[in-house]
Amino acid sequence: MAEIGKWNKLNVLKELDFGIYLDGGDQGEILMPMRYVPEGCKIGDTIDAFIYLDSEDRIIATTEKPFAQVGDFALLEVVSVSSVGAFLYWGLMKDLFVPFREQKQKMEEGNSYVVYIFLDEQSGRLMGSAKVENFLDKTAPDFTEGQEVDLIIYTQTDIGYKAIINNTHTGVIFDTDVFRTLHRGEHTKGYIKKIREDLKIDLLLDKPGYEKVDEISKKILDKLKEENGFIPLSDKSPAEAIYDIFGISKKNYKKAIGALYKARMITLEENGIRLSSTKM
Repeated sequence: MAEIGKWNKLNVLKELDFGIYLDGGDQGEILMPMRYVPEGCKIGDTIDAFIYLDSEDRIIATTEKPFAQVGDFALLEVVSVSSVGAFLYWGLMKDLFVPFREQKQKMEEGNSYVVYIFLDEQSGRLMGSAKVENFLDKTAPDFTEGQEVDLIIYTQTDIGYKAIINNTHTGVIFDTDVFRTLHRGEHTKGYIKKIREDLKIDLLLDKPGYEKVDEISKKILDKLKEENGFIPLSDKSPAEAIYDIFGISKKNYKKAIGALYKARMITLEENGIRLSSTKM
């Protein structure tokens, strides 16, 4: 059966002047208007189609690519506000509806919000919700410390940033562990720092432990060789400058150059680091 609000692989049943009909199973035959039909498409082909509801709430197929689908979180912009809610652009002709009951604060036209996309069981309509916590798992997470995860930054607090983890749980990146600018709605890799007794999750943007330092050490040595043996970055350089070149935190940079210095692979200078002559 074709799933509304998701990508589906569907068979072409009919060809008409105004489009094609796809086999939607229990949903019946689903029209894909001609402007969306792939070139060379014919009866019997299987095509990727996104299924949603048009302005008259009829099931329709398209090959347009929405920014997200049912079950996803996404940062979307409000294009209009009415007496019943807000409408957000999500890459399709029909905007995504967010009723007032699903807004954490009143949405304003031109602003963007992180929302969860779902199919409302009562109305059968596709909707968005800014109350993202309602759609996250509250049970014990199946993560391990140090595990790499996918993050979506969704809000900033007085202690750091809240992030959605693997589309299932939420965690916090504390300000003390943030070494670059983060943006609401940003997708980034992260790591599980700690799972607390109350099941709250602490996160890192950088891989923890010596494994990360070893990777950084290699990256620093490679960069030194590219730059004729000198990099104008010391342990006192701004964190932003270190991140611009290596994409790492100042803390991990200091660990790595400390290890390289102890191994006599580099020398430390006032304004940077230099590759030892024996390593050139």
